[in-house]
Amino acid sequence: MSIRIGMLTPSSNTVLEPVTVAMLQDLPDVTAHFARFEVRSIALDAPALAQFDMAPMVAAAEQLAHAKVDVIAWNGTSAGWMGFATDERLCDEIQAATGVTAVTTVLGLNALLRRSERRRIAFVTPYTDDVQRRIVEQYEGAGYAVVAERHLAITDNFSFGQVSGSVIEKMIREAAESGADVVIPFCTNLAGAPLVDRLEHELMIPIFDSVAVTVWAALAACDYDLSRVQGWGQLFTVPLNGAMISKSPQVADRPLPPSDG
Repeated sequence: MSIRIGMLTPSSNTVLEPVTVAMLQDLPDVTAHFARFEVRSIALDAPALAQFDMAPMVAAAEQLAHAKVDVIAWNGTSAGWMGFATDERLCDEIQAATGVTAVTTVLGLNALLRRSERRRIAFVTPYTDDVQRRIVEQYEGAGYAVVAERHLAITDNFSFGQVSGSVIEKMIREAAESGADVVIPFCTNLAGAPLVDRLEHELMIPIFDSVAVTVWAALAACDYDLSRVQGWGQLFTVPLNGAMISKSPQVADRPLPPSDG
């Protein structure tokens, strides 16, 4: 039986579609289908935040449902600075409108962090200082230790996709030196996923790239054999019942262990 994954995609994103297709190319029983809605800049001002209003996202999800998809994934990280509850509400709205299970990048990441018991985290993003600070504050408030972060202070979403692999690799390497137990390239228009397999083996640390996390969450929601995804990172060795992905009322439910430092 084939699985069809519907992906909600920011309009100016040029990375997630080709990377997702490449990730699924050895899975003949899985296909990805994309619907766009307007996102052109990432900032904390009112016009930038309004890009993520529910209505256009749900409308795009309804179009994906015409393709009889098995799951609809919001392939974006906006809940990182807008609050985890925004993605929880989005999943509820999509399911109410379409009858299709919904997952998101951020809720998938939160479930993956819980399941793999990664508590000391490092973020790599293209975002501005204030957006990055909001992300760090939210995860620290949820009980994680953000032990490192690297960001590029870019606002234009299209430009995220133009960041070179060498720049992304440098940020990942610097973040990995912090004592984190996972590095997270946190943006679905940052081309980190193709670097992950090599860098994980070299740096001996898991790297949870956002595009890969979204594929993981969508496949987990369909009870797919995640181990069939090869060469895209250790996260595909972490199994999870899809029912656990669309809600994360408490991200980290145990105290952090004492720091070795």
